[in-house]
Amino acid sequence: MSDATRPAEGDLPALDRALGLRDLVLFNLVAVVGLRWLATAAKAGPSALVLWMLAAVFFFVPQGLVVTELSSRFPQEGGIYQWTKRALGERHGYLCGWCYWINNVLYYPNLLISTAVIATYVVGKGNSALASNWTYVLAATLVCLWLAVLMNIVGVGTGKWLQNAGGIGTYIPGVVLIILGGVTLFAGHPSANPITPQNIAPDLGHLPGLNLWASIAFAFAGLELSSAMGGEVRNPRRTLPRAILISAPLIALVYILGTGALLRLVPAGEINIVSGFLQATSAGARQLSPSLWWLAPFCAAAYTLGNIGGVGAWLTGPARVAFAIGLDRYFPPAFGRVHSRWKTPYVAILVQAGLATVFLLLSVLGKGTTVEKAYLILLDTQLLVYFIPYCYLFVSFLLHRRTEAPPETVRVPGGTVGAWVVGVSGLVVTIFAMCVAMIPPPDDANPLLFELKVVGGALGFVALGGVVYWRAHRVSRAPA
Repeated sequence: MSDATRPAEGDLPALDRALGLRDLVLFNLVAVVGLRWLATAAKAGPSALVLWMLAAVFFFVPQGLVVTELSSRFPQEGGIYQWTKRALGERHGYLCGWCYWINNVLYYPNLLISTAVIATYVVGKGNSALASNWTYVLAATLVCLWLAVLMNIVGVGTGKWLQNAGGIGTYIPGVVLIILGGVTLFAGHPSANPITPQNIAPDLGHLPGLNLWASIAFAFAGLELSSAMGGEVRNPRRTLPRAILISAPLIALVYILGTGALLRLVPAGEINIVSGFLQATSAGARQLSPSLWWLAPFCAAAYTLGNIGGVGAWLTGPARVAFAIGLDRYFPPAFGRVHSRWKTPYVAILVQAGLATVFLLLSVLGKGTTVEKAYLILLDTQLLVYFIPYCYLFVSFLLHRRTEAPPETVRVPGGTVGAWVVGVSGLVVTIFAMCVAMIPPPDDANPLLFELKVVGGALGFVALGGVVYWRAHRVSRAPA
């Protein structure tokens, strides 16, 4: 895009810097922590604890260090889009931003439907027909989505309270689960899954082990999201890195200790993949005292609030990426508009919510039809599309390390060697996860067709983004 078509620095829309350190710490918690991953991991048995640690060392720590340095180097609105554009040029910046944005449009239905299912446990209807009643599911998911939309449109100072409440609501059930596991341990209750040298060693020699390791690694993804709102953060060069340094250990601890507690309380073969953490909470409460029956419904209510906050976080963060692309005129210029009163990129938020509503309707109303099959293919391709921005994240970091940084930059320790170890480690795990995502499940009757759908679907999304880019580029070069 030529400089003539880009707004001058003084003409950029004014944003409200309403986010402080506490807001960003809670934002990181609600964006990254998903207690559903505890059940996914624990189903594999005690070896999941080692897998969490491997993922933390080779992906989560590198991700946190890289985002810390880049967010303190370039604390502008748009985050990962801006970092990639500066390192590799506007075409790669656009592709990174497009993949990041379009992937999250597909993510909301999954998160919202799981929210509706967990909410049934609040009223004692867990594992009942209510969770599969499309009237209830559709109503609950649409209310949650548009509540998050409205709160985040009327100002970042208002919307942050939804994300703040979501961060607390997400983390509290994890803390309760860890406490229950610890109390039953010290009280001498036997473990539902004894840990031995034989069962704690992960088997990465077969497909399920590889798939699980990739899934666990990307349960840690999301620390870069808050950086997309750099233009709305007070003192972003200082606040963004500090928020990561505080929230990252909290995230790692709740995943590792929470999985350990779940394994203590529920046999691996009996863990429910959707509500495993509630199952463990209920089991731990029963072991300690019948009077603690209320803990599981309380945690379900807190986690429902947490998921609504998660919708808010994953709605507003990627919308800021779309906002930055709109300012560069690759998306329609309306994406770059800021509400005159509320100082939020309301068009970007509304478009993203509108598309999410469409996919939500397809996923709920299309049950048992070819629409559902098509939607499931989209979910498979979503994984590949999601990994593309992470490749750009680590490559951009390595390129930026070769240039001079502002004095306030929080550098990755270890100099050039440390930077390469961190960058290459994160990039290798990302590429590995992309390769695993293309491997069909063991019980798939037509592996070649699966690969064609997944790879073809991902390429289709990239091609669609290319069409949008080409059109914008052609318009920018047209004579006035």
